[in-house]
Amino acid sequence: MRRKIQSAILELTQGNLVLQEVDAIVNAANSALAGGGGVDGAIHQAGGPEIMAETQTRYPDGCPTGGAVITSAGQLPASHVIHAVGPIWQGGRQQEPDQLQAAYRSSLELAVQHACRSIAFPAISTGVYGYPLDRAATGALEEVIRFLKQHGQPELVRFVLFGPAAYGAFSRVLEELIPG
Repeated sequence: MRRKIQSAILELTQGNLVLQEVDAIVNAANSALAGGGGVDGAIHQAGGPEIMAETQTRYPDGCPTGGAVITSAGQLPASHVIHAVGPIWQGGRQQEPDQLQAAYRSSLELAVQHACRSIAFPAISTGVYGYPLDRAATGALEEVIRFLKQHGQPELVRFVLFGPAAYGAFSRVLEELIPG
């Protein structure tokens, strides 16, 4: 599913994030930037140990929830990895929606600062962090659309969603926000 926003394209696809040939892929990282499972583990496994070494050297204090930092991409086909820290779902009463949107915004700001023309996102916080898919899709897509309307870049923002449930949730929300 694709939508045009200003001069940019917002795209949803099912697939494997680490295989994306884009300027930057976004890692759903933890605040210690210590590696983990899910998307984080897949990125570090496919990209090699240099990503973790760079993260530890450049960001020894980690990254706060809602923030993002950037590294090279090791052996991934992307040029950069943007490590975004989403919130752990606690019922929505601990500023999780604001923190989730801030993680997407911080990632997009870093992409623009580093002249990335294309970026691929996972569904941040929806794995072990337990963020409900429909709510995550709404927060993520609203923030990305707002950013693209304001900045007109990156040229391509792709959500690479794991499985039909995530793709279905993001598709439903995108259709509501920008009917095709």
